[in-house]
Amino acid sequence: MAGYSLTRRGLMLVLSSPSGAGKTTVARALLETESDLKMSVSATTRAPRPGEKDGADYFFVTSDAFNGMVARGEFLEHARVFGNLYGTPRAAVERQLAAGRDVLFDIDWQGTQQLRETAPEDLVTIFILPPSLTELERRLRSRAQDSDDTVRHRMDRANSEMSHWAEYDYVFVNRDLAASIANVRTIMVAERLKRSRQVGMSEFVNAMRLDG
Repeated sequence: MAGYSLTRRGLMLVLSSPSGAGKTTVARALLETESDLKMSVSATTRAPRPGEKDGADYFFVTSDAFNGMVARGEFLEHARVFGNLYGTPRAAVERQLAAGRDVLFDIDWQGTQQLRETAPEDLVTIFILPPSLTELERRLRSRAQDSDDTVRHRMDRANSEMSHWAEYDYVFVNRDLAASIANVRTIMVAERLKRSRQVGMSEFVNAMRLDG
């Protein structure tokens, strides 16, 4: 069967949840242990936060530059969140997928809907729910990063975000961090084995049958 190689096309893994439900913590743990998983770097019009670096955390752009990218079709998805614009550059993601690397997205339901339209075959979506709204508010306040008004706004938004849970491929409740991370890893293992993502499998099997 010389000449037939098996490679894998990467997948686009979306993690969505209300702010404070745990997706960022889960994502960080996966990125630390999954060598073939890379974080998607979005373009945004919001100002950098302390410690954030352009090109690593986000591509920080002006509103005019962002709108120009939209007009040229350079985004896989884009949305307005909390008054700022966010978008995923198409070319960088496609390079990773073609190289067999998975790309992780931390986006909301609006962005997920757009990805389902632009790249449905590469997409795997997961929605993470909090155990309760009371627990969600406790987590938000324990971070001590946001004002009371911001926490109230995020809690109001959580109800809207959770109404879209049924639009996702997989859904689970984040009661235990270790179990939640294991859930996502299990999903990734199964999705990586999908026939459509195993490039060269048809040729490999045909050659093996001929050799037999």
